[in-house]
Amino acid sequence: MLNLHPMALIDIRLPKSIANALRLPTNSPERQQKRVLKSLLKKARETQFGEHYHFDEILNSKIPHDDFRKIVPAFDYSTLYSEWWNQTLKGIPDVCWPGKIKYFALSSGTSEAASKYIPITKELMKGNKITMIKQLLSLRNYDNISWKSVGKGYLMLGGSTDLQKGPGYFAGDLSGITAKKAPFWFSPFYRPGKKIAKTRDWNSKLEAIVEEAPNWDIGFVVGVPAWIQMCMEMIIERYKLNNIHEIWPNLTLFCHGGVAFEPYKKGFERLLGKPISYIETYLASEGFIAYQDRQDPDGMKLVLNEHIFFEFIPFDEAHFDTDGNITDASNTILIEDVEENIDYAILISTAAGAWRYLIGDTIRFVNKERSEIIITGRTKHFLSLVGEHLSVDNMNRAVQVASEKLNASITEFTVAGVPMNGFFGHHWYIGTDDIIDLTDLRNIIDETLKELNDDYAVERKSALKDVVVEILPENVFMAFMESKGKMGGQHKFPRVLKGNALEEWKGFLAKR
Repeated sequence: MLNLHPMALIDIRLPKSIANALRLPTNSPERQQKRVLKSLLKKARETQFGEHYHFDEILNSKIPHDDFRKIVPAFDYSTLYSEWWNQTLKGIPDVCWPGKIKYFALSSGTSEAASKYIPITKELMKGNKITMIKQLLSLRNYDNISWKSVGKGYLMLGGSTDLQKGPGYFAGDLSGITAKKAPFWFSPFYRPGKKIAKTRDWNSKLEAIVEEAPNWDIGFVVGVPAWIQMCMEMIIERYKLNNIHEIWPNLTLFCHGGVAFEPYKKGFERLLGKPISYIETYLASEGFIAYQDRQDPDGMKLVLNEHIFFEFIPFDEAHFDTDGNITDASNTILIEDVEENIDYAILISTAAGAWRYLIGDTIRFVNKERSEIIITGRTKHFLSLVGEHLSVDNMNRAVQVASEKLNASITEFTVAGVPMNGFFGHHWYIGTDDIIDLTDLRNIIDETLKELNDDYAVERKSALKDVVVEILPENVFMAFMESKGKMGGQHKFPRVLKGNALEEWKGFLAKR
């Protein structure tokens, strides 16, 4: 266990408001969440949304959290935007949150044609910042992380800080907004630095980072696994290295998020000269939701006492249709009533005017006592053609097992449900440059899924007739992302393709 005080890492004085927040007493998860909801309602009571849904009455009721759920409907992005958020883009203040919204995070997956504009407020950024510092301080709970190495500097591979300018607002990737508004005392440690961070073209940004890499002493890296891996591969190739530690000997930590790391781990570790630590974060455009805060955790700890109020909906046929849309949000579950090993969709209410907002992720509690979760997939990214109920978590684990058994680096994959002679099947697209026996790969994935998922095992004997696996070079996935204008930042390849997204992918492959 490290004895060095963690603040020696950056040797600064925190702003008083943040320092006070970091010393908040620890209450039960239930108490923390009730306090957060009351705080959010009080701040937004005089907004259009707060007046429309009678926040004053809710606050004065005996059980505010119950009345809040009864009075305020659940929203997905399209509904919340069309009814409320579109006004904030026109510069109208006090719509869903006090004041005028000056920043919007652009968020979209490859399956969505238009970007989502997610409001970003100073209160949301403050909550994110406090959570980031708490995660930094939690590094003292790890016995294999050197503060000396971490203090060398960090590389954050995010979106451009050169934000798009709209009529009275700025918009861009959340990582770009975060880097642009980072406190001055992080500047000496932050790479790639302000000049390179402003670069909008992803390939140009990577080239600039590769050029500067020998001049930096990086202790930890932050970003989506696919882009960090791509960056390291380019550095190793440019300077004819055996591994990344030959140029960054103090690299000790990778803080990752956005997608499950397991499918990338085999290929990523080929780039290292020595073991490093991995810490997962759940930082969405809508807020900092969870992070790992200890050695060998069961999952990520939910951020319950800052700026987000959580509700949970069982992700099953009683509450969602086959397209992943909510059919019943009348009986959401609060933090005190969740159960372990059940998949839930999340509704969040935040300090940026997201109210009972379906964020689109599914999670599972793996340690209720510590409020630790894992991300299991997306409400719209799952396969259940005939009742197989295959989650992204199942898929990730199957690919990880195949990667380990075949000693192969599988950098990307996606799955589609397809008709097969009156029945159905799954078509897997696997991205790897390693030589793999196709039959072995298919059988390992299929058998692993049968072990993980009883419904899948049953359906493989009946309506789910076959599993097809197609191996593609790694760069095909990256090329498709580039063709969609979704390189770098927080963009990631969807694990399940349906509808128009699947047709675009098949059309792209046909033109190769």
